[in-house]
Amino acid sequence: MKKFLALTILGLFAVVATPALAENSQQERMKACNKEAGDKKGDDRKQFMSTCLSDKKKADDNRMAACNTKSKGKTGDDRKKFMSDCMKKAA
Repeated sequence: MKKFLALTILGLFAVVATPALAENSQQERMKACNKEAGDKKGDDRKQFMSTCLSDKKKADDNRMAACNTKSKGKTGDDRKKFMSDCMKKAA
């Protein structure tokens, strides 16, 4: 019974934490694009933001793929540290 309760609590934590982590990367992209948008207004700004946000997403995906490729053969804590460093350097 204790194991079931512990697993349930752990599962609930994972469900709650996952959107929060994803939201941070979206917020970072928004912040960067807003900074780049400068004084643009109206439709120009909407177009710029749309393009900028999709480009940032693609860049993040490409960076992750490149880091994954470079991390081949690494496991556990070594891989975690490598991926963290790799993603920071590529940013």
